[in-house]
Amino acid sequence: MVTEGEAAQQGCFAGGVLRKLRGSMARSHRAWRWQRGSLTGLGLLAVAACVPLSEGLDQPSRRATTMLQFINPQPVALASAMTSPLLFDTVSDFAEGVALVRLKSRLGYIDRDGKLNIRIADSNVTVAADYAEGLAVAQVGAYFGYLDRRGEWAIPVQFRQAKSFSEGLAAVQGGTKYGYINPQGEWVIEPQFDLAERFVGGRALVKLGETYGYIDTDGRPAIPPTLKDAWSFSESLAVARVDQLYGYIDLKGTLVIAPSYDGAFSFSEGLARVRQGRNFGFVDASGAMVIEPTLSFASDFSGGLAAVLIESQWGYIDRMGEVAIAPRFSYAADFSEGLAAVQQDGRYGYINPAGDWVVDPQYSNAGSFSEGRARVQVDNSWGFIDTEGNLLTGAGFQDVEFP
Repeated sequence: MVTEGEAAQQGCFAGGVLRKLRGSMARSHRAWRWQRGSLTGLGLLAVAACVPLSEGLDQPSRRATTMLQFINPQPVALASAMTSPLLFDTVSDFAEGVALVRLKSRLGYIDRDGKLNIRIADSNVTVAADYAEGLAVAQVGAYFGYLDRRGEWAIPVQFRQAKSFSEGLAAVQGGTKYGYINPQGEWVIEPQFDLAERFVGGRALVKLGETYGYIDTDGRPAIPPTLKDAWSFSESLAVARVDQLYGYIDLKGTLVIAPSYDGAFSFSEGLARVRQGRNFGFVDASGAMVIEPTLSFASDFSGGLAAVLIESQWGYIDRMGEVAIAPRFSYAADFSEGLAAVQQDGRYGYINPAGDWVVDPQYSNAGSFSEGRARVQVDNSWGFIDTEGNLLTGAGFQDVEFP
């Protein structure tokens, strides 16, 4: 079993963690819940201290909306500056060209230039998710629907739970069971599952009773529901538990890596993190142990490097298991778009794969880069920087009338 402590650390590397739940920090193999990817994890109410927050970054615009070099600001100085950083109460990562932002009661999506791109028409929306395949899950009261790119309802609020679209389908809870709808809100796979995950590679993880299996996009069983625990596919392999040990199955359900690990995680860049006893190592797709399980903790590989904990400090190893960046950080996130957020002396900045500072540690918190922008915390507010550390400026909600 994955312990609660290591699952919490795993949550920090899963791509971003929100206090209200952006992926539970207590996620384990045994405790698979709908929240592992549900909209519940996307309520942008607060950001946890370990948040690790693709297209290329264009040259900074010379129009009125620009990127401003950010150097140790003070609140008074920011307020009086001619061009002020664009800050919000909470923000999400950029996806499909926009990022969800909240300022007091105002909720909307800005573009990469800092302009309000999508205004949510329904003022009753309290929670919204990133756009995926042109639609974004949003919540009103206890129910969910989907917004289009104009911020209007494409699929009316009606579901008790809803997940983002993937491969043209979205898992939703209709009544007490889960099924899948298309972008028009029509049932493609009727509600029949106790839990359901998003499609990856033409397979979706579903739960019937106490066992897990996989269906294809037509709703037909692809792998019978006989597994006591399983994860979604990644790089054509999925974690599966047999008795009390974990291994990996292929798209046909065949155990291609024998269940011999106390914990196992999804494949990333051809390697998967596994746990034997209390230590972590890495296996390849053939099941060969590439990096022996001697690490007290490690993240998945990203950008050819994996963050590892060595003698209470974080650094990075390469695919051979050699130390690539010496352990000297109190926190280290995965690399994304060539940079990784790290913490030193209580402040967050960004390093490159050589371990050099690209953005000096100056923020209260920081997330991973997505579409050329990364979210950073300035005092008690959140904004965005580019890969050179310039803080985003723009109009935001200024001069926008709200009812």
